[in-house]
Amino acid sequence: MALSSRQLTGSNFAYQHLPFATFLDDAADLGREKLELWGIAPHLHVPRLSDADARGIRRSVEARGLTAYCLTPEQVMYPVNVASPVGWLRTESIALFRRAAELCVELGAELLLLTPGRGYENEAPAAAWRRSVDAIGEIAAYAGSLGVECVLEPLQRVESNLVNGSRTLAAMLDEIGADHLGAVLDTVTMAVAGESVDDAFDALGDRVRHVHLIDGRPAGHLAWGDGELPLQDYLAALDRRGYDRWMTFELFGDGRYARDPRTAVEQCHARVGLT
Repeated sequence: MALSSRQLTGSNFAYQHLPFATFLDDAADLGREKLELWGIAPHLHVPRLSDADARGIRRSVEARGLTAYCLTPEQVMYPVNVASPVGWLRTESIALFRRAAELCVELGAELLLLTPGRGYENEAPAAAWRRSVDAIGEIAAYAGSLGVECVLEPLQRVESNLVNGSRTLAAMLDEIGADHLGAVLDTVTMAVAGESVDDAFDALGDRVRHVHLIDGRPAGHLAWGDGELPLQDYLAALDRRGYDRWMTFELFGDGRYARDPRTAVEQCHARVGLT
């Protein structure tokens, strides 16, 4: 099956070495309507972005007939960790996401993407789990008060020792218990965990509210065709499970896509049946 173009966002993943305007021009030219914005420097570095800056970005987005949909602050490679046992780091990480929720309002983005962080490898897992639950709950409550929905994304084991698959993600969402907090299905994290789209929906149901649709071997966050994951099986399963929200190509790879991101995006479009 082919993916509806109305379900596919544009994103500045892989555009970090080009001006933000180049990304916007490409997204508009390639027929996108909604954007998932990666919060990195120099494009949208959350700690330095003022309300006025965000409103300026929104004007640039909307001038091209586009709309911001999701803000995804950088939170894996940077020193951002909502489950850290280090007090100042955890406090500052929570503050960053609260600020990101405020920026969602200025950008006109309805979704804020969160990850669970990680604890020390040699501490009791329950302690780090509790810190993550409390932090995500606080952030989601604040975002909800601003009219912003949050989605929580599981991570590969090399990235987090807390939430690495659909069952642990469901357990954390259950414990937090926030209606305005949903789940992200990331096809690479899913494949690394040995899960399928059906496994994810069996565990999470209609709480799946965003999808990162990327290829891998099984890891890698690759453009479709550069890995070995079963794209058509994934699309068929998403269709069978009634998923009708937005999806994003999260193109990191090994850094080479950043030299020519549009070609990688066009490759993905071709593989999912868009021209």
